[in-house]
Formats: sequence, structure tokens, C-alpha cells
Amino acid sequence: MAAGKEIRSKIKSVQNTQKITRAMQMVSTSKMRKTQERMRSARPYADNIRRVMAHLAQVNQSSKNIIPFLRNPEKIERAGIILITSDKGLCGGLNANAIKVFLEHIRQLQQNSVEVEVCALGQKGLVAANRLKLMVSGSAVALGDVPKMEQIIGPLSAMLQGFHDGKLDAVYVVYTHFVNTMKQQATVEQLLPLTERDLKLKNEMPWDYIYEPSEIEVLDELVRRYIESVVYQCLADNMASEQASRMVAMKAATDNAGSAINNLRLSYNKSRQASITKELAEIVAGSAAV
Repeated sequence: MAAGKEIRSKIKSVQNTQKITRAMQMVSTSKMRKTQERMRSARPYADNIRRVMAHLAQVNQSSKNIIPFLRNPEKIERAGIILITSDKGLCGGLNANAIKVFLEHIRQLQQNSVEVEVCALGQKGLVAANRLKLMVSGSAVALGDVPKMEQIIGPLSAMLQGFHDGKLDAVYVVYTHFVNTMKQQATVEQLLPLTERDLKLKNEMPWDYIYEPSEIEVLDELVRRYIESVVYQCLADNMASEQASRMVAMKAATDNAGSAINNLRLSYNKSRQASITKELAEIVAGSAAV
């Protein structure tokens, strides 16, 4: 019955693993609801600040060329990429898909002789950037389950200042967009220079403004707040995607563990039945010989 003991040991091991994956699934389900609420609550602020910024930009068409954040470089020679990933694994293909999109975008930029520097938000992205020997200008890890602006403001400000000072010609963000519980989409978006989509007004006439201290300072500061709110929204999206992906992955692992246990039990019963049949055959053969 050595084989039977090994099978029983495997069943016990898989059952212990199944308990862990089921617990992780339940935890992720609870966290997913909270991250979705947080993601949705962040959207009104980002939408409103974009609307105000669009109003200001429409009024100040003639000033776009002298406001650093509103300039549009003729040629992109150096770009920054903000890579948002999770700190932990066991969340399906979430990080792998984001890093794949990240690598494809870097390849496109390098084909056009564009130098790249990276700001990594999340342990998995930082490890990937270091493994590829990319220039990492800033990073933030151990972000937890709640996005905190004070944790990302340092690395993010360094990249924004690089664009402001003309050291970077474009800034992109790579993250996982939350579509629904079963679908999360790895996405790359352009943050700077601002696109027409960012500055477009929907059937609204722009207002006129009186600035204090000055038009350039107000617009510069407002664009900073807008970009920070967009990155915060991307981080909230990524965290909601992480919990949804982990919940789905742990449910699949729990179901697979159940299937493995059933197969092992079937193998154990067959092995035990074969052993009993063999012993009966030996007894019958011994009796016949006597």
C-alpha cells in the first residue's frame, strides 16, 4: 500500500492548497468591491479638472507655445513611460500583459531612435525594467491596496518636471484598464503633450478669466494637477483590475484543485481495489494448492 499512502499524502497536500486559494479568492472578492468604488469615486474629480483645463486652454490659444506643458514638440527624441503594475503576483496574466504592451511600445519608440526612461509604480514593473536594463528615473513600490498620492508624487513629479524643462518630449502611461470583472485590458496612453481629446470641449463656450498671479503659472499648476489625477485614476483602475484578476485566478485554481482531488481519489480507490483483488487471488490460489 506504499502507492496508496503516497496518493493520500498528495490528496492532503492539494486540499491544503485548495483552502489557501479559496481564502485568497474570498479576500480578493471583498477587496475588489472596495477598489471598484474607489476607482469610480476618483473619476468625477478627473473629469471636472479636465473640463476646467480645457476651458483655460481654449481661451489661451495664443499662449500655448509659451506654456511648457501645452507645447507640442515637432519631433520626439526622448520619452518617459510610467509603468503601473502590482506589487504581488498570483493575479493571472495581469502583469505579464501590461509588461508585454510596455515592451511593444518601447520597441516602437526605439525603432524611431527615441531614448526612453521609465518610472515604475509597482514591484513587478520595477523588476522588469531593471531586468531589461532600462533607465529608471523613479519608482514607488509597496503601494498597498489603497492608492496614496503622497507615495507616487515624488517619482511622478520628476517625470513631469523633465517634460516641463524640455528634457522629455513625451510622457506615456502603461496600466491595466478595468473593463469589468472578467475583462481587464492592458493599455498605453499619452499623457504629455496633451492631445486634442484632452483639450476638447463638448458643446460649451469657453469663458474668459482674470489670472492671479499669472496665466502661465496658473495653467502650469493646473496641468500638473490634471496629470496627477489621471495617473491616480490609472493606478485605481490597475488596483481594481488586480483584485478582479486575482479573484478569477484563485477561483480557477480552487476548481482545478477540486478536479485534482477527485482524480487522486479515483486513483486511490483503483489502487486499493487492485490490492484487495490481488490479496483475494493469492488466498484463493493458496487454498487450491492445499
